Amino acid sequence: MAAERSRFRGRILGVGTTSGVRVVVGYWHDTPLGSFSDAMVETAAGHRVLLAPSAEVRDFIAATYTFDETRLEPFDVTATADAWSVRSPSLSLDVGVGGPTALGRLLALVPDRVATSPAFCTLTDPVARVVLRGVRTRGTAREGRREYYGATGTRAVTRATGSFEGADLGTLAPVDPPARFGFSSTPKRPSVTDVVTTVALAR
Repeated sequence: MAAERSRFRGRILGVGTTSGVRVVVGYWHDTPLGSFSDAMVETAAGHRVLLAPSAEVRDFIAATYTFDETRLEPFDVTATADAWSVRSPSLSLDVGVGGPTALGRLLALVPDRVATSPAFCTLTDPVARVVLRGVRTRGTAREGRREYYGATGTRAVTRATGSFEGADLGTLAPVDPPARFGFSSTPKRPSVTDVVTTVALAR
């Protein structure tokens, strides 16, 4: 069966907090849907919420990942070399960003064209499963879609503060347990990852 492929190029921020809330923010600058930002939030009780800036973005993400609730909200991300600021009516998040992780230094050695190819993602998936708990670089999503995560760099998150639904998030903590939005979580160590996500849509 032939499949249409959509590529999303941007950065993913994954953090845990001492409140038990885990947050995954997508900051996308080159996609079939234009540039946009979104967030996936899982509460300590396991309630999974998608925060999306438009119905088009919501529908695509909700057809690929699994949520208990979706919300349309104005969404803004300001990202610099050493900090991210995330704002929506539900979520306020400020994080500090440090230097490349050991994994990030290894990824820098791989040419982007190779690292972001579905073939390379398929090759690295067995390694990712063993080395990074909860992380996959390829897998099956909803509606028969297949996804490939091609990372080209990753930097450590050094601090995090904020709130969700008005409740304080506490401070930075590992992404543990892994977030349950799809077949893959972000790394346990809070990080910002440069990534190209390829989604193959089944026809």
